[in-house]
Amino acid sequence: MGQRRCETRRAPRWWVGFVAALVWSAATAQIRYSVSEEVNEGTVVGNIAKDLGLDRGALKERRYRIVSTTPDPLFHVNPNDGVLYVSRKIDREEVCAQSSTCLINLKTVLENPLEVHYVAVEVLDINDHAPSFAEKETRLEISENVLPGTRFKLTPARDPDRGHFSVQQYKLSQNDHFRLEVKDRREDGKIPILVIHKSLDRESVASHSLVLTALDGGKPPKSGDMNIRVDVLDTNDNAPIFNEEVYLVTVGENVQIGTTVIQVNATDLDEGSNGEVVYSFSKSMNQRLSNLFEINPSTGEINVKDLIDYEQNDEYEIEIQASDKGFAPLTTEKSVIVRIVDLNDNAPEIEVTSFSSSIPEDSRPGTTVALISVNDLDSGLNGKVICSLGGDGPFALSPSLQDKMYSLVTKSPLDREKKSQYDVIMFAKDSGQPSLSSEKTISVLLSDANDNSPEFSLSPYTFYVTENNEPGASVFLVKAFDQDENENAVISYHIFRDGGENNKLASFLNINSENGDILALKSFDFETLKKFQFHVVATDSGSPSLSSNVTVNVFILDQNDNPPVILYPLSSNGSAEGVEEIPRNVNAGHLVTKVRAYDADIGYNGWLLFSLQEVSDHSLFALDRYTGQIRTLRSFTETDEAEHKLVILVKDNGNVSLSATATVTVKLVEPKEAFAASDVKSSVKDDKGNNVTFYLMITLGGVSVLFLVSIIVLIAMQCSKSTDYASKYLQETNYDGTLCHSIQYRSGDRRYMLVGPRMSIGSTIVPGSNANTLVLPDRRTSAEVC
Repeated sequence: MGQRRCETRRAPRWWVGFVAALVWSAATAQIRYSVSEEVNEGTVVGNIAKDLGLDRGALKERRYRIVSTTPDPLFHVNPNDGVLYVSRKIDREEVCAQSSTCLINLKTVLENPLEVHYVAVEVLDINDHAPSFAEKETRLEISENVLPGTRFKLTPARDPDRGHFSVQQYKLSQNDHFRLEVKDRREDGKIPILVIHKSLDRESVASHSLVLTALDGGKPPKSGDMNIRVDVLDTNDNAPIFNEEVYLVTVGENVQIGTTVIQVNATDLDEGSNGEVVYSFSKSMNQRLSNLFEINPSTGEINVKDLIDYEQNDEYEIEIQASDKGFAPLTTEKSVIVRIVDLNDNAPEIEVTSFSSSIPEDSRPGTTVALISVNDLDSGLNGKVICSLGGDGPFALSPSLQDKMYSLVTKSPLDREKKSQYDVIMFAKDSGQPSLSSEKTISVLLSDANDNSPEFSLSPYTFYVTENNEPGASVFLVKAFDQDENENAVISYHIFRDGGENNKLASFLNINSENGDILALKSFDFETLKKFQFHVVATDSGSPSLSSNVTVNVFILDQNDNPPVILYPLSSNGSAEGVEEIPRNVNAGHLVTKVRAYDADIGYNGWLLFSLQEVSDHSLFALDRYTGQIRTLRSFTETDEAEHKLVILVKDNGNVSLSATATVTVKLVEPKEAFAASDVKSSVKDDKGNNVTFYLMITLGGVSVLFLVSIIVLIAMQCSKSTDYASKYLQETNYDGTLCHSIQYRSGDRRYMLVGPRMSIGSTIVPGSNANTLVLPDRRTSAEVC
């Protein structure tokens, strides 16, 4: 253990205190200083920071201070430079009245991290008190027949100072019959004893006047005087005798006032008043004992006068005396040893020296939360304390190297999101019978750490957006939450864009980074896009930040934004007009034609209904509202007109329905004309210029062939007598009733013919026509006619 001497300097007008020893410990640093009593307020005791090697620049930030439980402490430390000062004048006799060494223990604390340093300051005594006697004058009555060498104890002088400055010697004024002896009684100090040096003769000198002087060890010494008057009495030659050589008794602390501790007994062989014994305390007995005990002068019973506390003193030595009532009373002195038995009358005391009111939730197990000291004023098993924590929390008590010191530490990981505050209850229980206990609650708050990623309320999100939405308007909202708090819970949003094929549509979206509101930068069209998918990332504001993502599925809902499109009839100029030729002799129910249309919408928006908006004769034709088929209601008569115009309205079933119209002109023809094929014109251009004669021959040949075919067909029709003409005419078993017809139209350099269910060899389907329109080659043969 190293030791060195330090000196303290005084600022202007400060008294210079002096420092004794500096002691260092391996576990926790401990310094020892000394300072004289009665120094002025503000006197420097020592520089703790310098002697401990502490960083003076961080003292204030780490809240360097003295932990004190008294409202008016004797010392204080400057948190800026670590210098220890005297806070007020120190009276050693007041602070350490019963101690030979006045040692004041201080606890200094540094936080972040926690450090405890123990500083002991010894208050040195100065010679500021002179010895004094309780009585300025005392009177002794001594029989003339006492033998030389007889001793009489005198009342000692008291000096509040200790050590060298207490009473060190006594002097007796010059005389022939008495001398002085001094007995050292340890705690009670030096006791003056008056000894008969020469026999007394009352007839010569009836009274003697002496002066007793007490001196302390100061330089120069201080002194106090007491006058002694000795009256010489007539003979009483038997002193009282106690019946025990040693009086030893035990008594429990906190016994009731008035309890008898012991009864002493003394006898005197003399008769009369010289044999009557009176008991009293010795004049040299300490005043403190007179406050605790009292003696019955007649019976010798010693009773308890005030509460006895084992923690103040565990043994008392009471000086008693027995005196007779003779004219010159004789006195015998005896000591009574009273040993105090400790009772378990003090509960343990728990003191939180220093603690961090808030610790991060990500603190490792073993992190120190608080430093706790436990003390029990009792002794033995009554003072042995067992400490524990209540509940099943994530904390534990760890014994410190310093006696009766504990550290409150974490024993398992913490999670603020599960519990943000712990009220840790510490129990301290002694081992007495019955045992006493105390408890203290320590509130520990957990500060947040960014240990939770944002969480979306749904995963994945599914949204339905109606097509034709307004660009720039909000279409849907995503929301995430974070279980952390403050900055760690502030969430920002962004759309994940990696340039991949699946994320192309993300470029048409924008998101509010603060609230997750998603805007569409373009209008969606159900007919071109049914659904798409993208990802949203939520990131908190912690350091380092945490993030999570969610998949967003978007389905486009159809609106009735497409009107019906007429596929048939369709004229060469693109208008929905057509001409149908039917024989005049058809029966009722004959399928004239079928109006074909489609709607790009779906569901009810694409469900089409057909109705006759305009018809020349309502009794002739009927329209199926679901299929668009036009059939005859009756047979034609000679009076019916040869041409009828029908306007068909096609509309969808949207909330606000859209419609289109088609015009069909029905012409009644004679049967032989109905089966004549339309004139098909072929025009072949010779790229290199063939001669004109060759083309004329080809043309004449084609006309001749067509003429012959027409004659053959007409003859066959005239020869047919069957009434079920239609069934013979149409030989397809799955025929839907639509007649072959000769309606033709052009689109660009192509010619189109609409036919029934059978397709001609070599025909092709026009894209988007739903298989209702056939593209005919420029030339046809008889095999292509139904």
